[in-house]
Amino acid sequence: MGKYVDGFVLVVPADKTEEYKKMATMGRDAWMKHGALSYYECRANDLAPQQMGDEATRPFNEMAGAKHGEDVWFSFIIFKSKEHRDDVNAKVMAEMGEMEFPAEPMPTDMTRMAYGGFTVEVEG
Repeated sequence: MGKYVDGFVLVVPADKTEEYKKMATMGRDAWMKHGALSYYECRANDLAPQQMGDEATRPFNEMAGAKHGEDVWFSFIIFKSKEHRDDVNAKVMAEMGEMEFPAEPMPTDMTRMAYGGFTVEVEG
């Protein structure tokens, strides 16, 4: 059975990068502690459309609706399987439910986040 990936695309205001990275580090620590195989948070730095034959690709910043002063992040967590993902996520959510978070707003607008679970079909 192939691996399973939870993937995220989100927009973070450039002036909130450090707050987001702090939150992402806490997330990484929790997911890895509970068994995720890998955890990545990636900030875009090359969003130029690419020419593919007669067509140009749609850049992530356009797809995500990012405005000037906002960065696009692509994040993903790798698991052994969907069942493993469900088990790890349940443990992480239970732990986070017990934590006290500061009253500060999230460093990103969660309504603009895209999420999906993906079965790995080709791996290199």
